[in-house]
Amino acid sequence: MTIASSARRSLRLSTDTLEIGVMALLLAASFGFFTVMAPGFLSGANIRSMAVQLPELGLLSLAMLLPIISGGLNLAVTFTANIAGLTTAWLVQNALGDAGALGLVVSVGAGLAVGAAAGFLIGVIVARVGAHPILVSLGVMIFLQGLGEFLTRGGGISGMPASFQWIGGGSVMGIPVPILVFLLAAAALAYFMQFTRTGFSIHMVGSNLRATEYSGVNVRRVLITLYTISGLLAAIAGMVMLARFNSVRVGHGESYLLITVLACFLAGANPFGGFGRVLPLVLGLMSLQVIASGMNLMGASQHLAIAVWGAFLIVVMTLRMPFLKRS
Repeated sequence: MTIASSARRSLRLSTDTLEIGVMALLLAASFGFFTVMAPGFLSGANIRSMAVQLPELGLLSLAMLLPIISGGLNLAVTFTANIAGLTTAWLVQNALGDAGALGLVVSVGAGLAVGAAAGFLIGVIVARVGAHPILVSLGVMIFLQGLGEFLTRGGGISGMPASFQWIGGGSVMGIPVPILVFLLAAAALAYFMQFTRTGFSIHMVGSNLRATEYSGVNVRRVLITLYTISGLLAAIAGMVMLARFNSVRVGHGESYLLITVLACFLAGANPFGGFGRVLPLVLGLMSLQVIASGMNLMGASQHLAIAVWGAFLIVVMTLRMPFLKRS
């Protein structure tokens, strides 16, 4: 290992530690503040409420993180979640509802496959055509929105079996199932990004696309893989939302789109690509949920909580940008 590469590795490790430390400090500070200021913040009902609400935004943020690390963006994550949920709900209501548990499993599998296919489509166009990910994902977003509106005629689908609703409202040893789904997905993604060749290649693509190509990495395969995984994670978010609300329509979760980008940048993802970690993102998402829940208990408007989230992003990016330009 050369001196230069060793220095870069040491800098990266120190940056990882810094990002985790900052997010942990933010979480501890926000948790402590609202413990004192918000009546009932530590109640079991509020803790459970946070654990049920967080996974929807969390899974969509994980779906957004991969494209951002590669230097791109996936603007279709929320509508991918919706079309996956619509697929599952439609199959249960119209085709496989009489097939019992097997029909439900097939329906969920079909919904996840549709989400992965949407991501695969984005990846193929970005990799094969060379079009910018923002434009491609925007086109796919509009396509999925229009397709969903056409298939549902602007309405929604509701009425899922109780066994499926357990995903959105059940618990295992007192821990809500949605937060378990999110944490399992986050752990799997963290392992994939940290310990697999494809995960390392995604960071390389975001750092320097041309250099990655010259190093022998199949960039097209990497891009297709990462957008497919992004679509799959969005589809899992769609399943959680469908199970929680017992209904789905095209506009569900649309407001989450820009917040997923905010969460990724707040947690240290480089807007120019090449850097981003799952653990800081998880800690940052917990902080955002604590802030939203605490302000709600204090009687503040939800819109004010979103404004506070935006203020955090502005401050953090202002402090971080000089370092990003040097790295």
